[in-house]
Amino acid sequence: MNDLMNKVVQTPIEIALGIDENGMTTAKKLYEFLGMDLKNYSRWIRNNITENQFAEENVDYWVFVMQEENPSGGRPTQDYKLSASFAKKLSMMARSEKGEQARQYFVRVEDGMKEVALRLQNMSPELQAIIMHDKKIQQVESKVESVNQDLQDFKMDMPILGIEIDKITSAVKKKGVKCLGGKESNAYKDKSLRGKVYHDIYRELKRQFGVSTYKAIKRNQCDLAVEVIGRYELPYVLAEQIRDCNARISMEVA
Repeated sequence: MNDLMNKVVQTPIEIALGIDENGMTTAKKLYEFLGMDLKNYSRWIRNNITENQFAEENVDYWVFVMQEENPSGGRPTQDYKLSASFAKKLSMMARSEKGEQARQYFVRVEDGMKEVALRLQNMSPELQAIIMHDKKIQQVESKVESVNQDLQDFKMDMPILGIEIDKITSAVKKKGVKCLGGKESNAYKDKSLRGKVYHDIYRELKRQFGVSTYKAIKRNQCDLAVEVIGRYELPYVLAEQIRDCNARISMEVA
C-alpha cells in the first residue's frame, strides 16, 4: 500500500518522452516523440548533439550506453540524456505540433526547477543543509547500488571456482559413465577406453567455449557448460570401440 502511495504517477507525455526520476529524457525518446524519420536519426544526433558547437557534454547532454542487448551483435548502442533546457531547444527545431507539445512540457519543467531553487534560497541555512544532505545520501546510495551491481557482474565474469569445477567434473563423469554403458560395463572397466571418453568430452567442452582448459570457462557460463556436456555425443570411432568392447566380453561369457 505504501509503495502505491509513494509511486509517482506520470502523465501521458512524460511516459511518451521516457522522463526519468531526474526529469530528463533521452535523445532517442525525444526523436521518437517528435515523429521524425528514423532514417535520419544518426544525422540528427550528429548535427544537433555531438557536433553542435553550442551543446556542451555533461552540461546539456550526457552520453550513456543502453543496457539492452544489441540483437545484431554489433557495438553497444549509445544514447544521450538531455537536460530540460536542451531538450526544449531541440523540440523547438522540430516546428511541429509534437515539437510544441514537448517544448511546453520542458518549459514547465524549467519553471518548476526555478521555483525549487527560489524556495531553497528563501530557506534557512540549516534547512538547506538538511535537504542537501538528504540528496547526497540518495546519491551515495545510488552509487553503492551501482558498485554492487558491477561487483556482481565482475564475479560472474570470472573463471569458474571450486563449486563450479565440481559441478562440471560431476557432469562429465556422469556423461562418461552413460556413454560407456554404466559402471558395470566392460568398456567402463577398460581404463584406456574410459580415459578416451572423458578426454573427448573435455575436448568438446573446450572447443565449444574456445578455451584451452575447461577451468577458463566463466562462472556465468557454468550452467551452459553442463548443458553442453548433457548434449555430448560420442564420435563414431569411439562409439564403435565401446560397442565392440562390451559385445566381445559378452560373447566370451556366453
